[in-house]
Amino acid sequence: MEALSDNALMLKVKDNDLDKLGLLFERYKKPLFGFFYNLNKDQELSEDLVQNTFLRILKYRHLFRLPENNLQDAGEGSFRTWMFHIARNVSHDHYRKDKIKNKENVEDWQHQLIHHEHKSSELEQQDEQTLLNMAMEKLPADKREILLLSKYQEKKYKEIGEVLGCSEGTVKVKVFRALQELKTIYQQLEKRV
Repeated sequence: MEALSDNALMLKVKDNDLDKLGLLFERYKKPLFGFFYNLNKDQELSEDLVQNTFLRILKYRHLFRLPENNLQDAGEGSFRTWMFHIARNVSHDHYRKDKIKNKENVEDWQHQLIHHEHKSSELEQQDEQTLLNMAMEKLPADKREILLLSKYQEKKYKEIGEVLGCSEGTVKVKVFRALQELKTIYQQLEKRV
């Protein structure tokens, strides 16, 4: 059963073979958790949002469609794109419903980091990663989201465009601007250290 593509599994779920949703859940719970956790830095909330995403996939399974030029077993593009589109909506709905602002203090966030003794070069890498994470936290949510999709989830610009409902060119511009802002914030944080 592992050999079935994501799209083939989702088509079976669409045809009410609901056991196949468990296979998709096993494949994607970690990438979805990572996506949500990088947005909100809250483990419990991220786990809830993963569950909510799959509940919504189940609820709206009848809406899943493959592009006309895509065969049933033709890779992972359609399901992944559809799933991340749903995940993005779940996240937006959560914050809109509860009117939660992402106001976590840097000090609170730093307590979540695990500290180990390292050689000086490893410490430098850790410091750079910490600064990068802090800079990501200071980005507006929309810019952080597009960087998470492109750099951490390694999605292609075309696929991100499908998730966000915009053109590939627009995604390139958004990623470029988000990276520019991230670089500026990173450099400001670097000066403080």
